[in-house]
Amino acid sequence: MPRVAIIYLSFHSEPYLPDLIPALEKVTYPKDQWAFVVVDNPHPTHGLSMETLERDILSRSKTSLPQVILLPQETNSGFSGGNNAGIRWALEHGYDYIYLLNNDALPEPGFIEPLVGVLGQHKTIGCAQSLITLYPRTDLLNTSGNAFHFLGFGYSNGYMETRDMVASDHETPRGGVSTPQMPPSQYPIDYASGAGVMLRADLLKEYGLWDEDFWMYHEDLEYSMRLKMHGYSVVCVYASVIGHKYEFSRSITKFQFMERNRYAVLLMFYKIPTLILLLPALVGVECAMLFFAWKGGWFQQKMLAYKAWFSPAFLKIWLTKRKKLQSTRTINDRTLLSQSTVGEILFQEASTSSPVVKYFANPILSLYRRIVLLIIRW
Repeated sequence: MPRVAIIYLSFHSEPYLPDLIPALEKVTYPKDQWAFVVVDNPHPTHGLSMETLERDILSRSKTSLPQVILLPQETNSGFSGGNNAGIRWALEHGYDYIYLLNNDALPEPGFIEPLVGVLGQHKTIGCAQSLITLYPRTDLLNTSGNAFHFLGFGYSNGYMETRDMVASDHETPRGGVSTPQMPPSQYPIDYASGAGVMLRADLLKEYGLWDEDFWMYHEDLEYSMRLKMHGYSVVCVYASVIGHKYEFSRSITKFQFMERNRYAVLLMFYKIPTLILLLPALVGVECAMLFFAWKGGWFQQKMLAYKAWFSPAFLKIWLTKRKKLQSTRTINDRTLLSQSTVGEILFQEASTSSPVVKYFANPILSLYRRIVLLIIRW
């Protein structure tokens, strides 16, 4: 059987271990075929979690758990850098697949087998996300595959829907077809959430690890789009399920990185004529974002996102990445826009849903995207 390394990025993980350990002990994949690799990023207040990890996790290595590897980090290198530390260990030790498990996520017992089966059968699938539920309300979804808005926003698709809804009527993300009796084994998605995704070791070696310049947020979007640019698909596997102790308020505090990295994605993946075509929509949305940032108390973080891009050294980093990606891509912008983006933001969280978005912004932006697709030929 393929060897799988589960990378768990610990960041003050003490509150999550009491639920995580029993979940790991119930995993049904053969213990000699998977390893649990804990990368411990130091928390600015609580520091490393090594004492607890050694006592509660390492002590169970090769008994109730598979082999456990602890990789304490001297500095916090963010989500991408921390996961890359674990990925490098897995590649050096010959693992076939690498699964990224979020600090606050809990796997269901049989979550590995469906992913290994799909990736083993379909060599053109670049990475595969688990169906991610909202723990402890595991009947409701955190994401059935993330959606990529054509202006650079990413959000959880299927948020607060039921697992049955995915099985019975799966038309978004595009391409899924199923019935209640025959749920989809996998279906294409815009991009895979980094909270629970299986990666191919061979593609990580060929196309690189996760981009550490993102630090946090949109790095999962960038990696998925990078694979798509080279002809691979990205899917969600219905039978692989993990629960996520997701809190929207914890994410929105990092608004600076969301906005900063959104611009990076746009710059890297679109051709210049496409960016020019999108410019009126981008300017309009930027004005709206400034208003919402001011109203929501995020204005300072929005300004920090701008500040980063005024640094010549920072801009040079992304222009270099853009040049490399644009020279090796195998699909054009029309295909990218039509098959991997949406025109609406449908993330129904009370703090972000708005009649202005629902009845004004979404219809206009959806129409704008359709017009762009009629024009674009490159």
